[in-house]
Amino acid sequence: MVRHIVANALTLMIVGLVGVAIIISAGKRQFSGPGPLSQAVCFRVEPGSSLRVVSRGLAEQGAIASEQVFRIGAQYSDRADQLRFGSYLVPEAASMDEILDILTRGGASTCGSEIQYRIGVTRIETLVRELDPATQRFETVVQFEAGQEPPEEYAGFASQSDMQYRVTIAEGATSWQIWEGVRLAEFLDGEVGDVPPEGMLAPDSYSVTRNSDRQTLLAEMQTRQDAILAQLWDNRAEELPYDNPQEALIMASIVEKETGVADERRQVASVFVNRLRMPMRLQTDPTVIYGITEGRGVLGRGLRRSELDAVTPYNTYRIDGLPPTPIANPGRAAIAAALDPDDTPYLYFVADGTGGHTFSTNLSDHNSAVARWREIEAEMREQQQPD
Repeated sequence: MVRHIVANALTLMIVGLVGVAIIISAGKRQFSGPGPLSQAVCFRVEPGSSLRVVSRGLAEQGAIASEQVFRIGAQYSDRADQLRFGSYLVPEAASMDEILDILTRGGASTCGSEIQYRIGVTRIETLVRELDPATQRFETVVQFEAGQEPPEEYAGFASQSDMQYRVTIAEGATSWQIWEGVRLAEFLDGEVGDVPPEGMLAPDSYSVTRNSDRQTLLAEMQTRQDAILAQLWDNRAEELPYDNPQEALIMASIVEKETGVADERRQVASVFVNRLRMPMRLQTDPTVIYGITEGRGVLGRGLRRSELDAVTPYNTYRIDGLPPTPIANPGRAAIAAALDPDDTPYLYFVADGTGGHTFSTNLSDHNSAVARWREIEAEMREQQQPD
């Protein structure tokens, strides 16, 4: 009888151990196997969130099939207390093991929102952008210009402790415009100091945090531009009509303001280089405009005959050679064009109505191209007239 009871007990124990082994094996497979997500999602770990709160949130978003298996797996792999707050992209069919790795490895948030502060040639604006996990593209959800009252929903984004900020500088913005934009940025801290030298701030995208120092940011822009100019100057084409890198920077700023078409930059640079070699006056409107505005905003109207006739340091219709300083902050591509222009015979160019330009080697052809552009301008004005 006793032997029978012991045998039954052993049998039950073995069955139980086998059952536990099966459960553990199934749990391991569920923990490391593909998850239930049919498309990627953004998941946010709030500061101080417990493993239980996180597992519940993942289950609610359909990222995991079992909260308990997720927690056991986290404890078994010694990652239960390593959760990092932030917003993270959880990819389609991610396993619990992969999700846990994403939430514990640290580093910058890979999903959620970012505040992008754009300093452009004509406006300064703030955009709140959210990443759409399905398309992997950012979509603008809040937008307003500097000086405007921010929409109510902006405060909710700006209060997030892990919010990513990005300051983006447009090519062709002047140093005063960038200085003013940095001064107006409510998420930055500290004084701005003096306006940096014209042309010496690199148009680029700068990642910052809330309360970053304004002067530090401006110094980084200048450091980047110094490095770009030095590198491209060392690799410049031969026999260019520049005595030093500053003159190349002046030319690059003119090229930047004359065309927004990337493929034209080296051709435009060739026109001005050819003129300097002849020598022939540059005769470019953007320099005249800079002499009037001093880089503080846009002129907002056409140039007057009196302004084109006036002798000023920036009126390249009336002075020989380059103006005394850059007229904007050129990007890398414009600097590269100024230091390695196309080899062309062109001496003239004028807008062609498509956003690009018609290039000419002689004044007769140029005058014909100008006449065509005047006709296009007249047609455009006519189309804009109300019926």
